[in-house]
Amino acid sequence: MPHLDAAYNLARWLTRNSHDAEDVVQEAYLRAFKSFGGFRGGDGRPWLLTIVRNTCYTWMQQNRAREMSTIFDEETHDVQSEECDPETLLLRGADVKLLTNALEELPLEYREAIVLRELEGLSYKEIADVADVPIGTVMSRLARARKRLQHILTSARDQEVQLEL
Repeated sequence: MPHLDAAYNLARWLTRNSHDAEDVVQEAYLRAFKSFGGFRGGDGRPWLLTIVRNTCYTWMQQNRAREMSTIFDEETHDVQSEECDPETLLLRGADVKLLTNALEELPLEYREAIVLRELEGLSYKEIADVADVPIGTVMSRLARARKRLQHILTSARDQEVQLEL
């Protein structure tokens, strides 16, 4: 079962639920097994993660149509602040739960890009292939996701300081 951890990780972040992620990964592995004849060699990880991603979206359309119908507006989700990046906040001791909650708040497209890049280590090209979007879209989603994370984490940190005072 190569790449099972990566498949579960992506499914978990997209569905936001461990039990649903297990179901999605099981279905994705069945789909991968059935379509293995179409695999043209190379790195199997992006191929499998594409199947997991597509299975997640199909599952979400069937089970969470409301979440999928939320209109994604890049202007709405853009954050202008340039104070410090999420990695810096994390290095300064940001709580894992705080970071998890911040990731959960991201729109689906941003969360997907961050998980594939930062947690799974895929290249921009691999993410573009998995998400079936142009590489420029991947770059823009990652930049906006990082700004959004920065804003969320900075706001949470500021609230902590206010409570301590």
